[in-house]
Amino acid sequence: MPESILYHDGNRQLQDLFDSRRISDRLEEKLARRAFTADDKAFIETAIYFFVATADGEGRPDCSFKGGPSGFVQVTGPAELAFPDYDGNGMFKSLGNLLVNGNIGLLFIAMHGKPKRLRVNGTASVSRNDP
Repeated sequence: MPESILYHDGNRQLQDLFDSRRISDRLEEKLARRAFTADDKAFIETAIYFFVATADGEGRPDCSFKGGPSGFVQVTGPAELAFPDYDGNGMFKSLGNLLVNGNIGLLFIAMHGKPKRLRVNGTASVSRNDP
């Protein structure tokens, strides 16, 4: 079986303990991907908010809310997106973390109408030159 892109040894230990490896593998088979689909792009680009998880250089986590007008997040490539940072409080928790640890998790979620969620995990960079 190919190596998992979603699960590490800790996940697998608990999946085996609670006999959920089969369903976990099925979910990975059906849901995991390395590029955005057309539906993903539409969902992301119409979102008015999302949540971003980052960690500092020592691995201490932080989770923040990011919001803006519909279209403030853009899919810019098959597996790439861009969003502006509208700093409101001057703390720069998310961007500061990304400067020392590029690992990032994004959660796009719609809680109205038909509930939907999309997790996007990867690496990020900060650019002051991106329009």
